[in-house]
Amino acid sequence: MRQSLVSFALVFVVAAACRSADARQLFVNNTAGDDSADGTRPTSSDVGGPVRSLTRAMHLASPGDHIVVANTGVPYHESVSLSSGDQSGFNALPFVIEGNGAVLDGSDRVPDDAWQAVRGDLYRYRPAGGGNLRLFTANLEPLPEKPVDAGSGRLPQLEPGEWCAHGGYAYFLCEFGKLPLQYNLRYARLPVGLTLYHVHDVRIVDLTIQGFQRDGVNAHDGLLNVSLGGLILRGNGRCGLAVGGSSQIEAEGCLIGSNGQAEVVVAGPATLSLKNCDLPAGSVPAIERKHRGERLYVNGELQK
Repeated sequence: MRQSLVSFALVFVVAAACRSADARQLFVNNTAGDDSADGTRPTSSDVGGPVRSLTRAMHLASPGDHIVVANTGVPYHESVSLSSGDQSGFNALPFVIEGNGAVLDGSDRVPDDAWQAVRGDLYRYRPAGGGNLRLFTANLEPLPEKPVDAGSGRLPQLEPGEWCAHGGYAYFLCEFGKLPLQYNLRYARLPVGLTLYHVHDVRIVDLTIQGFQRDGVNAHDGLLNVSLGGLILRGNGRCGLAVGGSSQIEAEGCLIGSNGQAEVVVAGPATLSLKNCDLPAGSVPAIERKHRGERLYVNGELQK
């Protein structure tokens, strides 16, 4: 029996070493890349080049690969999902997404003809497909929002350049004599930025995720040894980071702010560790705990 266990362990170690040797760097560039390329080189040549989308990189990925995302100054407008063994790593060789400060953005421009005049300089817009309403400037900054009094159901007193969500519409007050189309406003179109489901030994670093209807990062279930480092999670409709199911995840040095309902949502029996993360005070809860069955650590201390 002992010899069988030793043989099994040896086979496992050899297999892991072989997979580690096979691990590659895959390069993503949304201005110079091509999704028909193999992704094995940072610049295009006769023997290969970068892919254009993170989605394509996920399809090409193998366990322990290192995805290198080019920061081209142009946001990546896509949703990304890690949900298989090919998008996992090993204890000594994690699967890595290295963002290099790139932006993953779920917003789209509000069509010029979608605005409806309400009165004076007040206009409203109802996005197709519903979802959590969020508005952004042309520079992808969250637009100043005023909450609606749930008791009265009346629109708040808006100042020029401010907006509110009411009855499925986004109400926006223009400056005197201006039209909404002159602001080139954007809205949250895609549902979730990054979904993680039943993956392990994953590290995601130096990426901004913003402008999604629901969550910036949704750690759905079954995560083990997953870490987020130096992420900026902002301007998402529900929260920047949602952790649920049996997930075990660590976030370190992340900035999580200006999200719609909470900055972080965690539900049991998940385990979340926040280390040196910045959750700026705002109008929504910093951390929303759904069941109190979860384990939440902040800078190493278990929160009751």
